[in-house]
Amino acid sequence: MSATGETERIKRLVAYYKKFYGTNNPFEIADHLGVLYQIGNCKHEGCYMFLKNHRYIFLSNRLSGMELKVVMAHELAHAIFDRKENCYFIRNKTLLLNSKTERRANRFAAFLLIDDEMLEYYKNCTKEQFCNCIGFPEELIELRLK
Repeated sequence: MSATGETERIKRLVAYYKKFYGTNNPFEIADHLGVLYQIGNCKHEGCYMFLKNHRYIFLSNRLSGMELKVVMAHELAHAIFDRKENCYFIRNKTLLLNSKTERRANRFAAFLLIDDEMLEYYKNCTKEQFCNCIGFPEELIELRLK
């Protein structure tokens, strides 16, 4: 599938989840999808694992509120698209990786967390100002704007 086709598929899936569940909160969507998650003392910022036929997301307790939401959205994408693969989120690496699964997870997180209304509200701001106001990494905003 082309990158454009993949992005359109992600946008449709995100729109479906937002409408069906009435939220863009990745924790609430995970609850609805039966994806279990736990916040604790993890080596990585986050990881997705498929264990004993169940989907689990483990998140580091060192993450702040917005970082936690970004990592959760990224790992939720793995739970949706990469059901039987184990995936790890490593800060300053995962958002820059070029593997298909990581790019897809990053795009999913960007479209889930940054909606059109948010972009419209901050349209007169620079990317840096937007990041400072919202707390998202610049790489995520760049993915959303592409």
